[in-house]
Amino acid sequence: MLVGLIRHGLTDWNALGRIQGQSDIPLNQEGRRQAALLAERLKQEPYEWHGVITSGLSRAYETGAIIAHSLDIPLLEPDVRLNERFYGQIEGMTQAEREGKWGTDWNLQELGQEKLEDLQLRGLAFMEEISKRSPDENLLVVSHGGFLAQLYTALYKDKYSERLGNLSLTILEKEDLNWAPLLYNCTKHLLAHKS
Repeated sequence: MLVGLIRHGLTDWNALGRIQGQSDIPLNQEGRRQAALLAERLKQEPYEWHGVITSGLSRAYETGAIIAHSLDIPLLEPDVRLNERFYGQIEGMTQAEREGKWGTDWNLQELGQEKLEDLQLRGLAFMEEISKRSPDENLLVVSHGGFLAQLYTALYKDKYSERLGNLSLTILEKEDLNWAPLLYNCTKHLLAHKS
């Protein structure tokens, strides 16, 4: 089984540096273009994909819909376990706004954000379930930067820590009990087609 993990396309809040969390911010035109570029790349590569699962947030769902339509594969029911981390009081704020209100260690304070351990547990539970439910299928999974970063931490500790780009692709292969990374945080499909 292969799982292709994708961060959703660009939104206006991404462009402004605002934390989205579970605020349901839609893709912008650039995000839609990015999704189409990744779909074109996936058509050229040797992997066969059987379906797309997304979070329940519109920016991930629309990214997945563009890819599924282009590849002519099913867009499956969204899974809320793939939703972005809930950030509580800091959702919608830029870094300058967060630091202005709570200081540079805002991320160490209790501001209503979902605990990282809980985020990791729901990510691992999702991966375990799909590997049991669809062991012979290759699935594309569209989620969010904060969620995916914590999933990679749960799977690989501190091996992968670079910031995940919009429409980045990571491919994991199920090997016995482990997920072996075949590709990590790749955005070459965007670099070849800069607007």
